[in-house]
Amino acid sequence: PAGVAQALDIRPVPSEFALLQNFPNPFNPETTIGYDLAADSRVRLDVYNVVGPLIHPLVSEDQAAGRYRVVWSGRDAQGYQVASGVYFYRLQTDGFKSVRKLLLLK
Repeated sequence: PAGVAQALDIRPVPSEFALLQNFPNPFNPETTIGYDLAADSRVRLDVYNVVGPLIHPLVSEDQAAGRYRVVWSGRDAQGYQVASGVYFYRLQTDGFKSVRKLLLLK
C-alpha cells in the first residue's frame, strides 16, 4: 500500500572468496555448504568420495558476487544414498579453489 515503508534486505558483497565448513558436520540426512563469491564467476561445487571419484556435482553455473548456501542430501548424482564415511567438497571459481572435508554418519 502507498505510504507503507518496506524493509530492504541489503547484503554486502563479500570481500574475498571463501568455502565455508558444512553444517552440521557430521551430518545425517543432509548438510548445508556455504561459499562466498567476491566477484561474478563461473562456479563449480562438487562432492567427491575419499578415493577421488566425483559423487555429485552440486553447482555448475555462472553466479553473481554474493553469499550462497547449498544443501546436499547425501545422495549421488543418480539419486542413491551414499554410504557413511568421509567425503570432500571442492569449490572452483575463476581464480579460486578450495577443498573441505565432511562426514556422513548413519
